[in-house]
Amino acid sequence: MLETVEKPSASPLNSTSGFTLPEFVLPPTLPTDIDALTALLLTVVQANVNLKIAAQGHLIRAEVAYETRLRELYEQIVLMRRRMFGPSSESANQGRLFDEAEVLAATSTGAQDIAPLPAQPCAPQKKARGKRSPLPPELERIEIIHDVPESERICDCGTPMVVINRVVSEQLDIVPMQVRVLQHIRLVYGCEAGEHAPVTAALPAQPLPKSNASPGLLAMLLTTKYVDGLPLARFEKVLARHDVLVPRQTLARWVIGASAALQPLHNLIRDALFDAPFIHMDETGVQVLKEKGKSPVSQSYMWVQTGGPPGKQVVIYDYDPSRSGEVPVRLLLGYRGYLMTDGYEGYNKLARTGGIEHLVCWAHVRRKFVDAVKVQPKGAHGHADRAVAMIGKLYAIEREHKDSTIEARYAARQQKSIPALDELHDWMEKLLPMVPPKSALGGALSYMRDYWGKLVRYPERGDLPIDNNRCENAIRPFVVGRKAWLFSDTPAGADASAIIYSLVETAKANGIEPYTWLRHVLEHLPAARTADEMDKLLPWNFHAATLADITPR
Repeated sequence: MLETVEKPSASPLNSTSGFTLPEFVLPPTLPTDIDALTALLLTVVQANVNLKIAAQGHLIRAEVAYETRLRELYEQIVLMRRRMFGPSSESANQGRLFDEAEVLAATSTGAQDIAPLPAQPCAPQKKARGKRSPLPPELERIEIIHDVPESERICDCGTPMVVINRVVSEQLDIVPMQVRVLQHIRLVYGCEAGEHAPVTAALPAQPLPKSNASPGLLAMLLTTKYVDGLPLARFEKVLARHDVLVPRQTLARWVIGASAALQPLHNLIRDALFDAPFIHMDETGVQVLKEKGKSPVSQSYMWVQTGGPPGKQVVIYDYDPSRSGEVPVRLLLGYRGYLMTDGYEGYNKLARTGGIEHLVCWAHVRRKFVDAVKVQPKGAHGHADRAVAMIGKLYAIEREHKDSTIEARYAARQQKSIPALDELHDWMEKLLPMVPPKSALGGALSYMRDYWGKLVRYPERGDLPIDNNRCENAIRPFVVGRKAWLFSDTPAGADASAIIYSLVETAKANGIEPYTWLRHVLEHLPAARTADEMDKLLPWNFHAATLADITPR
């Protein structure tokens, strides 16, 4: 009887994934009967056929695995090159700051430099080519009268001319930052008879009692650093140009001191955040050099939450050295409502605490399919394109009903969004078994499948968001500023940054100019003693009428 023994071979087939060639062992004595020899021969031929089939199958599987892995590596390289060298949402606006003047000048026209501006503000309209938009009407106007020489005011007929019209054109002017000294003079009253002690006028409460920084200076310092992204070292040079020498170490102390003074407002806006029916949450990295128990090059995190009830838009920053799931549990302790996040696993623990309904962002799903589109062969149109189109249909429904009432939006989601989601789910389930899981398309499909239960919850109500873009937009100012100042020296500095970013971004979210509001707050907060007095200083209680009454003193 013919025997086969599995034996490693020097063949290339044996060098890949453990495939071995069987060795044929003939019986010690061959049969002499013709029928037995025929049967033995047929067995050898069949074994040889089976061997060829097995070898071909192995080669096909090896080739498929090789091509799949090669495709995965290619996709990773393409995506990595795009992330490193391709344009981003920030670089599209920020990448050419250094040659901004040359770029803009090359695309302007002569008419833009000489076109007169209207004397009166007009209603917003589409800007005509070669024309400027009107300057804001709330800006101060200073009239400069240009008169005709007296010798030219006599008509040829001898009659003196009179003013019949005024031709007005406007120029935008900037007064450089004024640095001045405020002298607080406290009058002292004494009795001429000398029988009683003198009485000295009280000094108004100051945000930093032991410093010589005024509320206006502190407001400007915080605005330049946290709104304009100017590092303290550069602000030090700005002051030096005005012959004021303030070391950056002193500026840093003022920032930390101001953040401590503003902490009560940070607490109040957090209370307002918890009144929201839903909250957005995200996190981004920040480097802190002197974090206890961590290397200076290690990563810490700034956690951002956005939301608030109607008319009270809130943006909250919180610093923490960890990215664990314990952090969002601590930050949102006691909150009851919906939470919108990305697919980071750390949020799952928060969702399991009870009282929080977890939503996952559709924009993150779409980005993964967009990445899959990017790695397709040029000119190809595949499954990733269809996924992007189907997700785009969900967003089209949201855009169509953006200005609708909550009730109308809920009805549209029930009527249109849910069938679109069902169609997308059926397509996903059919395609998943046919796509390599480690490919860009396979990764996008797996991500969508893993979070499907949280992706389809936004149609439950008419006011729930479809994505987490609101929170990502709130993170962007911090990310842009981080590129300038790079890191925080201590946890105290990171906490101070979190407080100030929270306040200025909350002010911006409510349509309030940060510097004017900060100056007002720093002037009045030291004298506030009750919660009601502090509540009046919050951005949504800071009205335009208040702005008009504020003038630098």
